[in-house]
Amino acid sequence: MKIILKEDIVNLGFKNDVVEVKNGYGRNYLIPQGKAVLATPSALKMHAENLRQQAHKLAKVKADAEEAAKAFEGVSLTIPVKVSPTGTIYGSVGAAQVHEALLAAGHNVDRKIVSVHESIKTPGKYTGIVRLHKEVAVEIPFEVIAENAEELAAERAARKAEEAAHQAALAAAKAAEEAAEEGAEDAEAPVEGEAEEAPAAE
Repeated sequence: MKIILKEDIVNLGFKNDVVEVKNGYGRNYLIPQGKAVLATPSALKMHAENLRQQAHKLAKVKADAEEAAKAFEGVSLTIPVKVSPTGTIYGSVGAAQVHEALLAAGHNVDRKIVSVHESIKTPGKYTGIVRLHKEVAVEIPFEVIAENAEELAAERAARKAEEAAHQAALAAAKAAEEAAEEGAEDAEAPVEGEAEEAPAAE
């Protein structure tokens, strides 16, 4: 069914958009909640007239969004997280964490307009989106880093030391075994120059 949105709906559309949705979603949620109206011929005609009358206002809204986008120029975020010894994040990083980092950096934006295209599971560099208007979006680069990097480095060093000690112990045991075998062989060999036993007289 076709509906006309009366407000922005995440992952669906923006206010005044005409969109297609499943009947149940439209009739049981969006329309009863006042978030949309059914796109009947008469509603579409009125909608078009409203857009014509609001054209100047809508242009200003877009211009304001373009101006607001300038505040994000040069913005780059760092998001510290707990990382396991295997290099994966405990949990994941998504739009909520990017939104929190933006707030911490002094950018007071609505959580609903921040998005990340993937669920991030490992440290690295990524990009988030701040959509200020349906035609104005800003890319926000951010890096996910391990806040427990020193702890992980210490664990790796301890594991390497443990492995080195294990290898040294194996090498020492092997050397002792070889030395013991050589000693046994020397004990069994006849002494060089020792006189042979004379034959018994008849």
